[in-house]
Amino acid sequence: MQISQGKLCNERFIASQFCDQRPANETPSLLVIHNISLPPNQYGGNGVIELFTGQLKANEHPFYQEISHLEVSAHCFIRRTGEVLQFVNFEARAWHCGVSQFQGRTRCNDFSIGIELEGTDIDPYTTEQYAQLARLTQALMAAYPMINLGRIVGHNDIAYGRKTDPGVAFDWCRYRQDISA
Repeated sequence: MQISQGKLCNERFIASQFCDQRPANETPSLLVIHNISLPPNQYGGNGVIELFTGQLKANEHPFYQEISHLEVSAHCFIRRTGEVLQFVNFEARAWHCGVSQFQGRTRCNDFSIGIELEGTDIDPYTTEQYAQLARLTQALMAAYPMINLGRIVGHNDIAYGRKTDPGVAFDWCRYRQDISA
């Protein structure tokens, strides 16, 4: 994978309006891994795309009534098939962390890149997802040298007690080995 001007060169880009400019002189220095499935525990639909683009219809699923008003996004979403979708330019601030803290710094959205994996805390992620996540991570580390292995975290690590993703099913050892391969 290659990144040019904050965008993946050969992956689909679907613009989300749920983003804004990073603070002055702030560059990405943290990578945050999340999970999401919409409807909950279901895969392959367009719920995540609709949520990140403000098009989620509250009447299409009971859970959507609870979340359709949210203004959230991530930089990228990796489907279980390995398809990578980008929603926010890496140079911009996506709205993925909420209340968060990393090494004493709050407002992690200011300095992080958020990657959502299609999944749940307990369902094993796919081989295709790990492969694409590793490729994407390598590209991000090349484009943003402040991101290194010590600055890759789960959402649960920066929103402790509030968030649990990417969950117990995420194999951190496998992911770190894939990055280094």
